[in-house]
Amino acid sequence: GLMRETELSPEHLIYPLFLHEAADDHPIESMPGCTRWSLAGLVREVGEAKAVGVGAFVLFPAIEDGLKTPGAEEAHNADGLVPRAIRAIKDAHPEVTVITDIALDPYNADGHDGIVERQPDGSLRIVNDRTVEVLCQQALCHSRAGADVISPSDMMDGRVGYMRDALDKAGYSETGILSYTAKYASAFYGPFRHALDSAPREDSTAPTHKKSYQMDPANRREALREAFLDAQEGADILMVKP
Repeated sequence: GLMRETELSPEHLIYPLFLHEAADDHPIESMPGCTRWSLAGLVREVGEAKAVGVGAFVLFPAIEDGLKTPGAEEAHNADGLVPRAIRAIKDAHPEVTVITDIALDPYNADGHDGIVERQPDGSLRIVNDRTVEVLCQQALCHSRAGADVISPSDMMDGRVGYMRDALDKAGYSETGILSYTAKYASAFYGPFRHALDSAPREDSTAPTHKKSYQMDPANRREALREAFLDAQEGADILMVKP
C-alpha cells in the first residue's frame, strides 16, 4: 500500500444522472436500476451520493417532444431543464462539481448531435460550423447557471477551441472542458438513447445513424490525432466512449 501508484475511491467517480420535467421519479426500462429524476429527486440523490463520498455529477436531460426543434433552441434556454437543475443542485450542495453534457441530440427534432441542413444536391447532412455556434451558446448557458465543467459529446470538428474561446471571453475562464475526444459510432448507446429519447428519428429524412461525425472504432491513429487536437484547443480532460 505504501508504494501503490493508483487508488480508486468514491471521490474519483462521476455519477451520471438522468432528469426530466415530470414531478415524479421514473425507472428507466432500458437501464435497470437507473432512474429519470425529477428536480426534487435529483437534488435528493446528489445529497445521498455526496454522503458516501461522490463529489461530481454529470446531467443528462430527457426533453419533452414539444420543445424539440430543427435548430435545437431549447439547448440554450436559460430557464430550461438543465440550467434549473444546475441551480437547484448548487443551492442545496454548493461544494459538489456539476458537469453538463454539451450536445444537441436531446433537443433536436431530428435526434442528431448537430444541425441537419439540406445541401444543394438535395441530400441532408449534419453541418459542422453552424452546430458549433449553437453548442457554444449551450456551453455559455450552462456556465451562467453555475456548471463547473462542460462536456462536449457532439464530435464536431474544432468545437473545443471555439468553446474555450467563448467561455474565456464571457468571463468563464475557470469553467473546465471534459471532451469526448474519441466517441465511437456504436450500438452500445442504445439503452442510453432510450433513457434520453435522443436517438435519430426514424420518421425524419435525416440519416438514421451518426457515422458521419462519430468515429470509426477501427481507426486508432485518428483517435490519437483527435486527442492531440483537443488538448491543443484547451480541453482539460480527454474521454473515450464507449
